[in-house]
Amino acid sequence: MNMLETIRVALSSLRGNLLRTVLTMLGIIIGIGAVIAIMAIGRGTTASITKEINGLGSNLLMIYPYIPYDEDNWMTMAQPKDFTLEDVKAMKKLPSVADVAPSAMSSAKVTWNRQVLNAQIEGTSGAFYRVKKQSLAYGRTFTSIEEDNRVNVAILGSDAAQTLFGQSSAKTIGETIQIKDIPFKVVGIMSPADAMRSYTNKQIYIPITTGMNMFGQMDIQEMNASAVTFDKIDQARAEIQQLLRSSHKLKPADQDDFQIMTQSEIMQMSTGVNDTMNLLLLGVAIISLIIGGVGIMNIMLVSVTERTREIGIRKAIGAQRSNILTQFLTESVFISLIGGIIGIFAGIGGAKLLEKFASMPIEFSYEPIIYSFTSSVLVGIVFGVYPALKASKLKPIDALRYE
Repeated sequence: MNMLETIRVALSSLRGNLLRTVLTMLGIIIGIGAVIAIMAIGRGTTASITKEINGLGSNLLMIYPYIPYDEDNWMTMAQPKDFTLEDVKAMKKLPSVADVAPSAMSSAKVTWNRQVLNAQIEGTSGAFYRVKKQSLAYGRTFTSIEEDNRVNVAILGSDAAQTLFGQSSAKTIGETIQIKDIPFKVVGIMSPADAMRSYTNKQIYIPITTGMNMFGQMDIQEMNASAVTFDKIDQARAEIQQLLRSSHKLKPADQDDFQIMTQSEIMQMSTGVNDTMNLLLLGVAIISLIIGGVGIMNIMLVSVTERTREIGIRKAIGAQRSNILTQFLTESVFISLIGGIIGIFAGIGGAKLLEKFASMPIEFSYEPIIYSFTSSVLVGIVFGVYPALKASKLKPIDALRYE
């Protein structure tokens, strides 16, 4: 029997048990589909993170209160210290630092006429959008006079403006909103942020001095600083480290109670977390693929039992062991291969749906499709070998006696 005849017989056998064939393919379809979708989302997310972190600017420094975990002395570990306005003022005077934007978060009910918004309120400085590489769509930022005098002015994220006013436009500049029943004049509207920082679209920014006055206790949980140039990034980092160690009264042997991160370190951390998540999800998809392979093996074993007399007749009229082995192995590979092809299209379709309805970034490439196609063939071979060998080893006399 030549290869074309083997393929024809294999397809005829699969069509004869169509429902069972389709159900057997499901594990392969799910596994391959998941691999394609996960790799597309993973590549898209990595590309999106890289693009957005690059957008932060290569001279950005992010400073957080932080104390490394000490497993041996965790009960006596000190709490990290929040930053102060004095830290911010001193940092602005450093020779290698161009600007500093503190960040202190709180939440409050915001109203305009009858519109109500429960918003995150960020106390910061007028330099925040420059340091974070964001942009104002309309209006202006805070002035140093407004910061020094704790003036009630606010800049709205694009979604916050849309919720309160029904629009995000220049017409909203000069309107008065109520934050905790205190009037604030709207002086600016932010441009919509990228996907990584989309949460800021719902925020409202006020001068940090105003926030501390209004909320009573508003700790500075983060500072963003920009070095004067990219070449000065390491020098700016060293100057900030020395300043904070001095202001926090740390001894030479003490560890820093803060963490300074550069753009490249943020990118490494983000992509590392993303890669770990992708590996975990890929592991689940591979397990599904293995389960699908086991399903193929079980169904092929059932098929061998059902077709024992057929095998006996074929051997009696001259079929060789290799013919029988090739026949059953071809059927196994076809089940896996067809399931894999369907899974590839299902994975592409699923990823497209996630992109459309869940706003997930996706990016396709040929490699996952080639890997998935190859994996389908390998699964069919690996899990089809045992049933095929069992069928090929049946003795004609025993097979013909089988009822």
